[in-house]
Amino acid sequence: MSQAASPSDTIFTLSPKIQILPIAHGSGDMAQTVRDLMVSQEVDCLAVPLPPSVESLVEEGVAALPIISLVVCPEPQADGDSTCSYVPVDPCQPVIMGIRVAMGESIDRAYVDREVGIFHSTSWVGPDPYVLKSIPLSKFSAASIPFFPAPEAASQRQTRIAWMAFRLHELELDYRNILCLCPLMDWPWVRQAYHDRLPYVAPDRPSGRPARWNVEQRSLYFLLGELPFVTQLYEQRREEARADTHLSIDGIKELVLEARSRWLASRSPSVVQEANWITPQLLQRYFHYVRNRTLLEHRLTPDLFTLVHAAQQMAGDAFALMLLETAKTYDYQPDAIQLTMTPMATMGIGELQDPEGDILPARNRLQGDPQAWRSLTLRPQAPIQHTQSWAHQWNPFQQCSWPPEDLRIESFASHVRQQSKQILGADLARIEQFSTSLEDGIDLRETLRQWATKPSHSVFDLQVKVTPPVRGTIEVLVFLFEVPSDPNVYTWRTTWFAEHQEESTLCFYATPFSTHMIGPGIGQALYGGTMFLYPPRPIPDIWENPRFQFTTTLEERLLAGACFHSHETHVAIVSPVPLKAAWRNIARKYGKKLVPLPLHRFSGQTVARLRHFHVLNGHEIRSYAARFIRE
Repeated sequence: MSQAASPSDTIFTLSPKIQILPIAHGSGDMAQTVRDLMVSQEVDCLAVPLPPSVESLVEEGVAALPIISLVVCPEPQADGDSTCSYVPVDPCQPVIMGIRVAMGESIDRAYVDREVGIFHSTSWVGPDPYVLKSIPLSKFSAASIPFFPAPEAASQRQTRIAWMAFRLHELELDYRNILCLCPLMDWPWVRQAYHDRLPYVAPDRPSGRPARWNVEQRSLYFLLGELPFVTQLYEQRREEARADTHLSIDGIKELVLEARSRWLASRSPSVVQEANWITPQLLQRYFHYVRNRTLLEHRLTPDLFTLVHAAQQMAGDAFALMLLETAKTYDYQPDAIQLTMTPMATMGIGELQDPEGDILPARNRLQGDPQAWRSLTLRPQAPIQHTQSWAHQWNPFQQCSWPPEDLRIESFASHVRQQSKQILGADLARIEQFSTSLEDGIDLRETLRQWATKPSHSVFDLQVKVTPPVRGTIEVLVFLFEVPSDPNVYTWRTTWFAEHQEESTLCFYATPFSTHMIGPGIGQALYGGTMFLYPPRPIPDIWENPRFQFTTTLEERLLAGACFHSHETHVAIVSPVPLKAAWRNIARKYGKKLVPLPLHRFSGQTVARLRHFHVLNGHEIRSYAARFIRE
């Protein structure tokens, strides 16, 4: 049992029969504190900070857990419009956890909050309850007192506090061990009102009859105190009778790992390196980054915005979207089709849509930290009906590339050419006896070998390395991303000419962009293999040239075109497999030499970004393409 389950008698004891327990709404850690205290001490009555009018419906919803529901109390407004307040039946709410334990242990429940015609909520940002893992609840509550907003005189909050204190005096006439769950920011004033016996005001008549509605799964995030996925983990641990002490943090780790598994399953497994570039090392850096951002926001547990924004920055839109969808997962909640005969509500921030489709302003009676919208741009997959329409509207007589991708891939091609030249220079290096110059440095390995094999040599007999300058350059660069390449998959084969002198002439085979439209006039394709010719010059299309009919595969034809059109002796080739004999024979046929570089030399994230490229249906599409293209 945690330290938080042992509150101090001097602070939380109102009388020999009443113990008060300050709670922070919407916290799984605080709900654990309530559960641990109730199962470790003798309690014969639980005082619940809710009005009696919602008792039967709330307990009906608690009995239906893990299905999430809410109890709605209709309220009128001065202008005649409808509004409401609601009680979320959330297993991570401390109040709901207390009712759940009390029902399971046959403990009496008393709903001690005052009935009001229109509920006025009071928002307050409190400390993170995860700190209860290391400090007692008494210190946590006492340290928070200076920051509590005091109730205004004659306010609804003041009258509710006075009524709760009166109800506690009534309860101690019938019970011996009463546990009162009190909102954290109200407990000092409830304690004072109890001891001072402040006068109370009789309850108002409820404005309408409460109702219990189920909640659509896609909007559960706006109702639950914890992330839906973490709430699901709490329920799974409850079913399996497993410990859930640190689940508010461990659940975040499980969330990210589950999102990674779903992300991997959604990608093509043909290229292992690309499909698995979110490595454990990247996840470790991600968790460190999330931790630092959370601490900068003065919290101990991250919120959904921090998790998704960090995922977007470190792994891209696709993984961030998958993490967002995974965080909203709650498998216990039936969908609307399964609940055709049950009223269904859709939640938002400060509002809800009732089963009739009307949108009502709504206030949470168990509100935790206030919720607010934060802006984050993520580009989801387009609906299939839109992609089909965009494909039908495509003009086959014009197409062009996306300039940011051109800059990225040309920069990478330049980098690969530099590495290829370094490999050529390493092949030309030779070892000489030191005479008057150290040349390109002492070769220690060869020097030590000479000393060991020829003891008569002096210690000043040194071997130096000589690396002559590389003559020529790498004009043609070939990328093979997948070997062997399936001709039934990579059916689009073409040659693109440079728009200016800073671009290469590009020959490639790729997947057809028409099958993956991401926006109006914007298609996405996947390279299977590419050839870069720089400086650019016009060449005949190698896919229609009968000169290369002797080749049998896409890789061989691309390589044959590269060797034929290269004016330099060396052709660089980046491939996931070692050079094949057929490739060497093609190079020998045209009097060229291949400079191989392994594809795994480059990060999987880089390869993934290079392979995916976009085709625009004309230059005018570039004016708005950034709204649809994921970087």
